[in-house]
Amino acid sequence: MSTSSDTDRDSALALADLRARVLARPLPRHVAIIMDGNGRWAAQRGLPRTEGHRAGSESMKAVTRAARRLGVEALTVYAFSSQNWLRPPGEVTALMDLLVEYIQGERAEVLDNGIRLRAIGDLTRLPRQVRTPLEELCLASAGGRGMALTLALSYGGREEILAATRALVESAARGEIRASDIDESRFSRALWTRELPDPDLVIRTSGERRLSNFLLWQIAYAELFITDILWPDFREADLLAAIADFQLRDRRFGKVAAK
Repeated sequence: MSTSSDTDRDSALALADLRARVLARPLPRHVAIIMDGNGRWAAQRGLPRTEGHRAGSESMKAVTRAARRLGVEALTVYAFSSQNWLRPPGEVTALMDLLVEYIQGERAEVLDNGIRLRAIGDLTRLPRQVRTPLEELCLASAGGRGMALTLALSYGGREEILAATRALVESAARGEIRASDIDESRFSRALWTRELPDPDLVIRTSGERRLSNFLLWQIAYAELFITDILWPDFREADLLAAIADFQLRDRRFGKVAAK
């Protein structure tokens, strides 16, 4: 008869084997995650939605550590969308409080491991109690040589594209550039993600099959991985499974497959 310790040992061995197989192949440089399912996770347990968000914060910590240890160059997480401001005020307040807890609680781990923390989105909409510690940690971690961790906060892909377009139009109006100077490269440099490579892999949890206004320009050639797992249950093994699936894809970028 197997015991719980046997089960734990088997799980650890399976995880180690999966990790080794993933590390034997090229990793995606940039992984982006649409973290979805906190509310449903809480509802299934008869808990308030805020508890789902709190549990999701633990997944965020676990997945960040796993990605960093693997050697993923960049991780971007969709933490709060432009449309999330339309949620009930109490839920928005709870999410902002969780953000503060996360920033303050993870400060030592970010700095000790050389993680470069960045935030993208309309950050002016964030409350001062969120912006201040966020800006301080982004500045303090700017010199880190480890993984780039980007929080998409008050973020929308359409909003980002509009902001980049306005910036380029204003630059042209000042005579700094000509319309003919605007190509894909210059447009990408006008985006909030200008310091990052385009995502190679986009993971969406909870089984929903939509992009939800996330990195619309940047993920033109990203591989999509959709899992039914709700975000609070997503852990290292699930990240490894997504990357292992990515490593089996034939990425042609519009070209004919090599023979």
